[in-house]
Amino acid sequence: MDNIKWYKSPEMIVGLSALLIGVVTAVTSIYSAYVDREYARASVWPRLEIFRSFNGNSFSYGITNNGTGPALIKYAKIQYGGNPIKMWKEIEPFKSIIQSHISNRTLSPQNSITPVYYKGENTKALVIADGSISIELCYCSIYEECWVIDKTNHPKKIEACMIDDEKRFEQ
Repeated sequence: MDNIKWYKSPEMIVGLSALLIGVVTAVTSIYSAYVDREYARASVWPRLEIFRSFNGNSFSYGITNNGTGPALIKYAKIQYGGNPIKMWKEIEPFKSIIQSHISNRTLSPQNSITPVYYKGENTKALVIADGSISIELCYCSIYEECWVIDKTNHPKKIEACMIDDEKRFEQ
């Protein structure tokens, strides 16, 4: 009987080669699935930005989605002088403005909404009040990846959009 080492036998070389090819194929498939998943997330990534517009006789706040996917706005938190408010009319200069709903909306990519708009002679009072207003929005992608932004427009990734009802802006 031949005394060939087990790892030198032709059957073992063929078997180990097949095993190596199988491992390389599995690793390649796993990596490909990871890349595909990341690409899918990136292709529907929302990016909200809050902006203020002001000229001589008009004032507005706007929100735009400059991302590649829809933004599911979960909540808005607006504070005036450090205190949460439920409606714009709680701020004296904002009592006679045109308003739109912010919370629980879906904002498509490359679209904007204008939650506050005023045209008239009293814009200076609105600009002064703007210095005491903080706006926070929490939004998610369709993959439930969530971010919070404020007027600085620096999104901060968070686990989920949660807020106390007392602090939630209702309009």
